[in-house]
Amino acid sequence: MRNYLRSYFATLFAGDLAAFGAPPTDELLAGHIRAEQVSLVLGYSVGIMLANACNAMVLAVALWQSPDWVFALIWAAAVISAATFFGLQARAARRIAKPQFVSRQTMYRLVRNALALGAAWGIVPVAFFANASSGGQLVITCLCAGMLAGGAFAFATIPIAAIAFTAPIFIGTAICLGRDGDFVYLLMAVLVVVYGAVLLRGVFVNSLEFRRRVIAQHEAERTVRRDPLTHLPNRVAFNETLEAALTRLARSGEEFAVLLLDLDRFKEVNDRFGHPSGDEFLVQVAARLQRCTRAAEHVARIGGDEFALVMSNLARPGDALATAEKFVAAFADPFVIDGCEIAGTTCIGIVLAPRDGTTSHDLLKHVDIALYRAKKSGPGTICFFEADDDKSARDRRALQQDLERAIEADELFLVYQPFLDIRKGRITGFEALLRWQHPIRGLIPPSVFIPIAEETGLIHQLGEWVIRRACATLSRWPDQIRIAVNFSAVQFHNVSILQTIVQALADANVSPHRLEIEITESMLISKYGSAPSILNALLDLGVTVALDDFGTGFSSLTYLRKLPFSRIKIDQSFIRDMLTQPDCAAIVKSVIALAQDLQIGVVAEGVETADQLDYLRQTSCDEVQGYLIGRPMSAREISGLLDARPQSVHAA
Repeated sequence: MRNYLRSYFATLFAGDLAAFGAPPTDELLAGHIRAEQVSLVLGYSVGIMLANACNAMVLAVALWQSPDWVFALIWAAAVISAATFFGLQARAARRIAKPQFVSRQTMYRLVRNALALGAAWGIVPVAFFANASSGGQLVITCLCAGMLAGGAFAFATIPIAAIAFTAPIFIGTAICLGRDGDFVYLLMAVLVVVYGAVLLRGVFVNSLEFRRRVIAQHEAERTVRRDPLTHLPNRVAFNETLEAALTRLARSGEEFAVLLLDLDRFKEVNDRFGHPSGDEFLVQVAARLQRCTRAAEHVARIGGDEFALVMSNLARPGDALATAEKFVAAFADPFVIDGCEIAGTTCIGIVLAPRDGTTSHDLLKHVDIALYRAKKSGPGTICFFEADDDKSARDRRALQQDLERAIEADELFLVYQPFLDIRKGRITGFEALLRWQHPIRGLIPPSVFIPIAEETGLIHQLGEWVIRRACATLSRWPDQIRIAVNFSAVQFHNVSILQTIVQALADANVSPHRLEIEITESMLISKYGSAPSILNALLDLGVTVALDDFGTGFSSLTYLRKLPFSRIKIDQSFIRDMLTQPDCAAIVKSVIALAQDLQIGVVAEGVETADQLDYLRQTSCDEVQGYLIGRPMSAREISGLLDARPQSVHAA
């Protein structure tokens, strides 16, 4: 019983209407309601305190001829001083940003102050009414009635504060009027009781409606600021948190950090297990990330597989790093979804304010740059922003702009590296390789500009240009020669890819079987879900498909069994070491034997010596490619190579 009473009174004096029978709320929502209540009271406080000071001066003047004038003057001075103090406090509080949460202790202080001020006015009728003149009594009655109305108005959303303020005045007035014995005063006492009851009823009605409206508004705002899947704050809430942190930084110098996380292999989860499993994966990730943060902080989901955190009140950079390491460690255990274990990893970029920026634009730009460097370094990497990163990003943006103009400026060109049929000793085709001759930077390697093209979507435009140029060149070569074109994973998201290939073949009047599309295992890993239908459509068209860099990815045998490949290419890392490393030799032999059993052609990449060529001939490899056969060359150089005898080809 004692605990119940303690809990009840704690709820009552915290201004919570649950003490009067309203539906209970959680502490977070209750704190938000208190914040709205206090904010409204602060809005009235300056005017109310000014009214208190003016009323006190009026009373002192009205009682100037009273025997109690000294006591009245002292009382008025005390009330004016208190009203001035509280008014200045309220004015200063209004200059601060509106709080989103107010504690119970703050509400306790507000109720206590209301009681103290109400008690000061409750003394007036008891102490001064009897000895006052009729005019003074009229002033006291009017002032008390006015303070009752003013208190009810000021605390109209907080019933306990309204009661704390008005009860002493109401009781003091009723006692004073009732003890005189005069019938008129008794009638006035009854009127005061009725007046007080009406006021308090109005306070309760208004406060309940106010509470209902605040809860509805809070729920609406929560919906706008809450991610519907993970129930974490969304980008809107994150931006507000960031702006609030910047405001505190400017006002008090409070430093903070921003952490940006990107999930690895999320698209693979979606593609392999379906979107419902992908959603469940995100929900479990969100729960793990939130457990790694401090109590007052909330991870936000700001994109499909991107999460972010604003770490406020940062004591040292190591605190941000420690939290980031917790995030990485949260992915150590696999995620269990529909009975399957799914491994997850993340990369994290970190910026520190004010070191790395004092605006949201700079901080978000820099943390994105830091995350990019982390992703390039591999899963589980954490990177702080560095000044060199910004320069690298600017160079990258400049290169992107130049790449957008490269096609129109005729800066792109193709070179071709031959395939040799070992058994027949003749050239069977060429691999088309894209090159970029920048007017200022010179020859830029594909490893630099292809990732930029993939990230920006320019890869679709470049890919179409390569296909059309390769087919046009192929039309000038003998019919038994094929051309292989590398395809990026991003290109398989382009719905018009098949139409582009069909149109290019038709414009060049080239048979589809002479065009070969090369894809890598890494592409299949990230885009497995959409690859089979596209690859089957290519085969139906008559185009051949080759699996490049075979052996360097994962689950290669699964892909060979399920996907329609015409040819596989053994990665050059195995060819380079097969004469010195027995394990590499065993892998090469096994792959060749496997390809023959599956009736798939096999090409060995990176052949640079005659001994390597002889070894591959002995293992019955179909074709070879490498510097021994021929380096990448222009289309003009191809004619001489095609006319050369096999012996001269071997010596190239």
